[in-house]
Amino acid sequence: MSTDETQQAGPSTPSRKRSRWDLDDAAENEPVEPTQRSSVLKKRVKSKPPTDSGATSRSHTPTAPPPRVSVEHTLRRPTHSIYVPPRTLHPPIVPSRSVYCYERLNSIEEGSYGVVFRARDKETGDIVALKKLKLEEEKHGFPITALREVNALMTCRHENVVGIREVVVGDTLTQVFIVMDFIEHDLKTLLTVMPSPFLQSEVKTLMLQLLSAVAYCHERWILHRDLKTSNLLMNNRGTIKVADFGLARRYGDPVGVGGLTQLVVTLWYRAPEILLGATTYSTAVDMWSVGCIFAELLLKEPLFQAKGEIELISMIFKLLGPPTSTTWPEYSSLPLAKTINLPAPHTPQLRQRFPHISTAGLDLLSQLLTYDPEERITAAEALKHPYFSESPYPKHPDLFGSFPSAAAGEKYVPPYIYIRTPY
Repeated sequence: MSTDETQQAGPSTPSRKRSRWDLDDAAENEPVEPTQRSSVLKKRVKSKPPTDSGATSRSHTPTAPPPRVSVEHTLRRPTHSIYVPPRTLHPPIVPSRSVYCYERLNSIEEGSYGVVFRARDKETGDIVALKKLKLEEEKHGFPITALREVNALMTCRHENVVGIREVVVGDTLTQVFIVMDFIEHDLKTLLTVMPSPFLQSEVKTLMLQLLSAVAYCHERWILHRDLKTSNLLMNNRGTIKVADFGLARRYGDPVGVGGLTQLVVTLWYRAPEILLGATTYSTAVDMWSVGCIFAELLLKEPLFQAKGEIELISMIFKLLGPPTSTTWPEYSSLPLAKTINLPAPHTPQLRQRFPHISTAGLDLLSQLLTYDPEERITAAEALKHPYFSESPYPKHPDLFGSFPSAAAGEKYVPPYIYIRTPY
C-alpha cells in the first residue's frame, strides 16, 4: 500500500479521526527510525570548508556545495490537496475594471433595482448595457437582490437569457455596474409601436424561445419571479432574451423554513396562489406569467389590466370561471381564500376572448393558466405541445422584420403610402 493510501485510511474511531493537515503535521514530529535515518544520512554529502591556502589558484572558481537533504525534504507536503483539482482548473481572480472603460451613450430606463444605460466599450467598441445598482440608501451592506441577480445570470448561460459580461465599479462604494449584452428592443415597447400584432408563426417562435429559457432556468433551480413583456428583450434578428433577474432566486424542494416572499411578480402577471397569500410556491408561478405573455402576444395588449389585487382576482375568475374543489383542491386552505366571495359558477370565457387561435393553441393557453399549481404545465412539457408542430409552423428568427430601437434613441416612423400621380 502506498504512503498516500496509508494516510487516507487513518484510525477507524470517530474520536481519533484526523484530517490530512493533522496527518502531515504528525509525520513531521514523529521520530525517524534508525534504518530510515541511516538511509537518509547516506544521501548527505559533506562539503569541505573552503581554504585560503596559497596553493589554490585565484582563477579557480570553487563549485557550489550540493543541496543538503534532510528529513523535511523526504516528507514534503503536496502543493495542493489531492481531493481538489489543480489550480490551473480554477478561474483566476482579477480585480473589477473601472466604469470609465466604457463611454456612456444614453439612458435606457430606470427600474426598482437600478438604472440601465447604453454604453460603448472603449477597447473593443462593443455596445453594451450598463445597469447601475441602487446602493445610495443601503444600510446593511451589498443588497441581496443584486447578488442574486449576478448569481442567476452567471448560472443561466443560455442563448435566450441575456448575457452578463462583467461587474465594473466607479469612484465610490455606491457605484457598482453590471455589464450585459445590449439588445435593441423589449417586447412591451415593440407591441405598442407595431402597426399589427405578431403573426401566428412569429408567436410560436417567440414562445419556443421563452419556454426554452424558462426551462433552462428551472433545471438549474432558478426562479425568475418577474416574467413580463418588458423584461423580454428582442434583437433585430428575431431572438428574444430573458432579462432583469432582480427578483430571481434559487429555490429548493422543500422550500425551507419561512417560505418565500409574496412581493414578487408584477401585478398583471401574478399567479393566483400568490394573490391568495401562498407562502410556498415553485416554478408554477413563472408558468402562469408565461401564459399571460402568450395571451399578450396574441391580443397585442395585456390580458389582465387590473388596478389592484381584488380587481385582478375578479378578472381571473371571470375569464376562467371560479375555482372548485376539482379544479383547485388546495384553494380553501389558502390564507386569503375566506375573504374572497366567489362568483356564480360559469364556463370559462377563453374561446370567446381568443376566437382566432387554434384548438391546440387554446389548449396550451388553458394549461398555462390552470388554477392548481400542481397541474399547471411545466416549461419542458410545453415545449413538446402539439401547438408548435401544427401549421403554420414557427418562423425562422432571421425572417423577422426589423424595427427602430427605442433603447438606442431611434424613433419609429409610421409607414407612409406613396401614390404615384400622373404628370
